[in-house]
Amino acid sequence: MDGQEQGRTYREEADLRETMGETMDISTKKCIPSLDKHCKAFIERSPFLCIGTSGESGRADVSPRGDPPGFVQILDDNTIFIPDRPGNNRLDTMTNIIENPNVGLLFLVPGFDDTLRVNGKATIVRDDKLAEAAVVNGKEPKVGIMVEVQEAFLHCAKAFKRSRLWDEESRQNRRELPSLGRMILEQTAPPEEPPTEETVKETDEFVEENYRTELY
Repeated sequence: MDGQEQGRTYREEADLRETMGETMDISTKKCIPSLDKHCKAFIERSPFLCIGTSGESGRADVSPRGDPPGFVQILDDNTIFIPDRPGNNRLDTMTNIIENPNVGLLFLVPGFDDTLRVNGKATIVRDDKLAEAAVVNGKEPKVGIMVEVQEAFLHCAKAFKRSRLWDEESRQNRRELPSLGRMILEQTAPPEEPPTEETVKETDEFVEENYRTELY
């Protein structure tokens, strides 16, 4: 912050509370220790979630998961199963879970401004019965993430209303940014060797082919 006065940094909750105020009563009461009918109905409608993890060293990661609505299997009031689909094999989420099982989930439903948050402990499992129930396009997931639900609560719509995320007029033209392939190549190429147009074209074609053939 060159040329600007450094702002205040908060390191104690009491100091932060003095500025922000106390938690609303309903926000405290709404947190429940298991999935009720409303949570289950939300999960059954959801085709998309984000999962937050942190490794033993504190390295944090947030990763998206998506499939047709109902892809997250509700096994009982305190257990859900998230099938793992083919990706880039970085395995950031799953290696973090092996080191630290604490996870946070955010479930979204297209058109809904409110969301569902679920916190708990996760394990990586391979289960033939669960995998069979998660078949899409004839392909089973190799493994999945089992989450022991410890708390669940509905989250208000303020962030989505502010962002107008689902509004048609909020949609942006993807062509206003470079392709995914071009951006990654430019991020990773040495400054003295920028990617050629031929390389960009080949990479973009590879990405699109991978979408067509490796979603499942």
